[in-house]
Amino acid sequence: MIPQDTLEQIAAANDIVDVIGSYFPLKRAGPTFKALCPFHQEKSPSFTVNPQRQRYHCFGCGEDGSVFDFVAKYESVDFPTAARRLAERAGIHIVEEARTPGEDRDLRTRKRLLAIHQQAAEWFHQLLMTAPAAKGARSYLRGRGLTGEVAQRWKIGYALDEWEALGSWAAEQGYTREEITQSGLVSRRDAENPDSDFYDRFRDRIMFPICNDLGEVIAFSGRVLATGAQPAKYVNSPETPLFRKGDVLFGLHKSKRALIDKKSAIVLEGQIDLITAFEAGVQNVVAPQGTAFTEKQARTLKRYAEEVILCFDADEAGRKAAERSLPALLGLDLGVRVIELPPGEDPDSLIRNQGVEAFKARADAARDYFEYHIDIEAASPDFTTPRGKVKAARAMASTVLLINDRVLREAVAGRIATRLAMPLSDFWALLNRSAKSSRPTTGATPQSTAAVQTIAATDPIGQLTLLALGDPAIRRWISSQPWSGNLLEMEGAELLVKILHGDVSLDEPGSVAAFAAGLGAPEQALLNALLRERLPENRLAAAIDCWGAVEKRELLQRREALKARMRETGISHGEITEIQKQILDLQKLITDISRPLSPPGLE
Repeated sequence: MIPQDTLEQIAAANDIVDVIGSYFPLKRAGPTFKALCPFHQEKSPSFTVNPQRQRYHCFGCGEDGSVFDFVAKYESVDFPTAARRLAERAGIHIVEEARTPGEDRDLRTRKRLLAIHQQAAEWFHQLLMTAPAAKGARSYLRGRGLTGEVAQRWKIGYALDEWEALGSWAAEQGYTREEITQSGLVSRRDAENPDSDFYDRFRDRIMFPICNDLGEVIAFSGRVLATGAQPAKYVNSPETPLFRKGDVLFGLHKSKRALIDKKSAIVLEGQIDLITAFEAGVQNVVAPQGTAFTEKQARTLKRYAEEVILCFDADEAGRKAAERSLPALLGLDLGVRVIELPPGEDPDSLIRNQGVEAFKARADAARDYFEYHIDIEAASPDFTTPRGKVKAARAMASTVLLINDRVLREAVAGRIATRLAMPLSDFWALLNRSAKSSRPTTGATPQSTAAVQTIAATDPIGQLTLLALGDPAIRRWISSQPWSGNLLEMEGAELLVKILHGDVSLDEPGSVAAFAAGLGAPEQALLNALLRERLPENRLAAAIDCWGAVEKRELLQRREALKARMRETGISHGEITEIQKQILDLQKLITDISRPLSPPGLE
């Protein structure tokens, strides 16, 4: 963990103009600097660097942030790695904060588990290449077009058809019983008894090492060879301290450079499909551990690509897998297209039977998901009937609602309405009804990325957030107001609350960068939007106006809730009288809200 004061020191020592200028030339344009954006294709420069605020922003694609954000984005690394590279550039020695005994123990465990996985991958690979028992595995791989050189590059291996081969080997390498069990390479005979004997999880299987994006082996996927009764065609490692199935993308450690260059990711279903495509020259490929994308996997892809091309089997299961992937992908504004394969083919068989150009042609012709979805709906026998079209429209509406970007959502809605031959206004009505029905009826839910990003600087909460960010005195004044305790319950005020309780100021770019590092993606998006706004000259007057607007909005919402309560059936005369009194009291407060607010605490 890098201490915050060190992060501020690193930010202060790395002028953003100098850092970005070391990657590509910047040209002065008044008080800022400009260049062609490195994150999207453009002909005229819209990428600006502000030395005063130590921020960059592209008016073309919307990318912006601090010097840490730029290095992380440009080099496709995480925040700590970007911070360490900037520290090295400035000659700053990072002394990380001391870890607790528990953290030290976890770090030691991680190192040992990484070691056993790396050694196991080598052991499995040697068995595949040399063991007589692996003859069938070698024959199978040759039949799938995977040569010994390919097996070497991907460290493909073979697990012996024995119950204790791996466990005995690991013990001989000096690993403890607990470490062998934690690795997930073995299973206990008695799951309830930690002292139970264990047996090898993988037996008579072709072994595919699963790596994280750094290329470290963290798990395995084993494909069965026997043709008899088997529990599963593929068996994966269980979840361990190293491996979470929903976090990992197979092949990413090899394909991430191609993802960046192509700005797109082709998503395949299995390891052999991916290896065949990659070795044939289609290298912007990944595969989830399972068929549907998780939000974590989608966020990982977002670091490298702007578009995802799904290539699942051309059957009902494949279509369902594509549908299950949509919420995570569309929720991050990733473009989604679908490759349509010939019946009975998968990427591996298509490339082997017809050549890689046939697969590339399919990928180039991949259709926008919504066009694909409409055709699926249109294939239904009752699509030509009014009832069938309404059913299709409802199905499409629920999918369109997954799109965060408003402009894209409107464009897609227009295309769908045209294909369905229905008025756009009717389709929007369906969207609105679907949105209302999908909202939870009880409990508070976290705001989505789209909801947070729509809080513009013209919104009173947004303006208060900017003012609080830019002036510590305003922060003290807001905290002193009688209603400040209600901020946690107000929509869009999460970032404002964190600023009120944090130590961050626009005058210190290092503190802003350190503060932003601890935020989630939606709040970072809002922070970046606010940092592009100018602070008003009279900050107190602006704060007073905004606070009055916030108060009035809250009072109006309470009044409307009371009016709705009065319309409910079964309410008694006494309750109606009490509610009417409360409404009158609120109305008086709303009328008085225009009074000038006193500024206690502003000094």
